[in-house]
Amino acid sequence: MLQSLFKISGHRVPSYLVISLIFLLAACEGGTTPDLQTVDDEVIDMSKRETIFGDSGGISLGNTPNSRGGSGGPGIGVNAYLWRATLDTMSVWPIASADPFGGVIITDWYAPPATPNERFKMNIYILDRALRADGVRVSVFRQVKNTSGGWQDSSVQATTATKLENAILMRARQFRNRTAQ
Repeated sequence: MLQSLFKISGHRVPSYLVISLIFLLAACEGGTTPDLQTVDDEVIDMSKRETIFGDSGGISLGNTPNSRGGSGGPGIGVNAYLWRATLDTMSVWPIASADPFGGVIITDWYAPPATPNERFKMNIYILDRALRADGVRVSVFRQVKNTSGGWQDSSVQATTATKLENAILMRARQFRNRTAQ
């Protein structure tokens, strides 16, 4: 029965060609996206939705005239001053991973030139769109060389992470003050 549907003027047309034509014609339908769409039983006005690219279509790293709330703009979920200050403060460390949308910066291991037998690694989390004292969290990991030349986990002074957080916050305030002037 299907074979008779795929005959045009007595010639048999391969089924893959007919199916491809059906999909092609279905894709050409309408040409515009409706303003209202239903997603998971919820009606969404597509013209008013917020995307990771913001209202203007570009990624915003600072205050823009059309940004809503916080200094990060609509494109990034973290404070732009904290993000910039973190990258600036940690510029000596090699960055293994940086996610501006999630606010996570992970450094690779770094051995300061003054102490080549120890190395440090940091995970930095920017937690808010506002420039607040609790908007940044730093986790510091330390390893020291043992007698066989391998790296062994070691403790970190309790104040190290707090000092780094304070340095990042101070730099972020400097960036904000420069922008305000």
